[in-house]
Amino acid sequence: MKMAEVKAKMQFKATESESLGNYFHFADSLSLNSSEYTVFPGFCDVHVHFREPGFSYKETIATGSLAAAAGGYTDVCTMPNLNPVPDSVENLKEQLDIIERDAVIGVHPYGAITVGQKGEKISDLEGMADKVIAFSDDGRGVQDGEMMREAMQRAKALGKMIVAHCEVNDLLFGGYIHDGEYAKAHGHRGICSESEWRQIERDLKLCDEVGCAYHVCHISTKESVEIIRDAKKSGVNVTCETGPHYLILTDRDLQEHGRFKMNPPLRAEEDKNALIEGIIDGTIDMIATDHAPHSAEEKGRGLEKSAFGITGIELALPLMNTYMVRTGIITLDKLVDLLVYNPRERFGLPNGDSFSIWKLDEQFKVEPERFISKGKATPFDNYELYGKCYATVYNGKIVYKA
Repeated sequence: MKMAEVKAKMQFKATESESLGNYFHFADSLSLNSSEYTVFPGFCDVHVHFREPGFSYKETIATGSLAAAAGGYTDVCTMPNLNPVPDSVENLKEQLDIIERDAVIGVHPYGAITVGQKGEKISDLEGMADKVIAFSDDGRGVQDGEMMREAMQRAKALGKMIVAHCEVNDLLFGGYIHDGEYAKAHGHRGICSESEWRQIERDLKLCDEVGCAYHVCHISTKESVEIIRDAKKSGVNVTCETGPHYLILTDRDLQEHGRFKMNPPLRAEEDKNALIEGIIDGTIDMIATDHAPHSAEEKGRGLEKSAFGITGIELALPLMNTYMVRTGIITLDKLVDLLVYNPRERFGLPNGDSFSIWKLDEQFKVEPERFISKGKATPFDNYELYGKCYATVYNGKIVYKA
């Protein structure tokens, strides 16, 4: 799929761009041979952690947004596990001011569902509604079903979506990797699949009753895929995402290092296969990286004691290109839907005059020390991948050039 072919696809979405000629103008200005490069509309990641305010030693809006641009992303949605938590207009303003000052792409914050993400009292949803992309307590599941029902009702009245990290705390039992073969063989405490799918099941029943728009974060289990598939068939207003790592790795790939620790964890082979099937049949609507940078010290404590989370926004397209497109599992057009059109349509984020230019056949070795992100922890260290980004343009301005 070379530039001319992508242009044909772009014309189908031409209302999103002021001038398709800009794609080729920038290619010419960068001295790129159009026969060797592929132009994509700006990718959209609805699940990232840029850590600012509060944890700028892990990442900042500046470093995170530039890392996103290096991965071809021109719009991202930032999760609320911050300090202060964006649970009020006052707390949210601190983050918005930093975004206005430092972001090189579109950065769209979530407002927290509950005050302090503590699950005890619902945040000022009404006050934040016109300033946030949606509401989420990502990193924590809302444990009280009646509180989630009220949040859904209020979000619906505001025309906003509930975006849920689904996890039943009572089923965690101190686990930190999947409750599978590796955990049993190496004496680790496991996180059972039910901790994820049980809360998805609860929330989808509430969503059906309330009629709100609902999106499930980072699904990882075969049961989650089946529950969401059935809900969609029943007409529930639900979408979901998964991350590249869940489509490529399983708990058999684990090593005794924090770069393999994320939440939800890498699951079993049958879970990975179910996720791939969910991608193919449309049950899973989009790819989101859950880009979650930490310091080297926080990720260097082994599987048990390292912080949850890996970096991912600079590798998403190369990973998906290498393991999903080049292997024939999905087409490049399907990947564009997963990275661009589906998330933009669901979250109401038009593309504008934004795009990235790639050489999809160029191979490179993953070297985390070369990441723009402050976070260097990835399970794909030293992997050989295909796809290099040469430039990203956001609203007509070059924001990244290799």
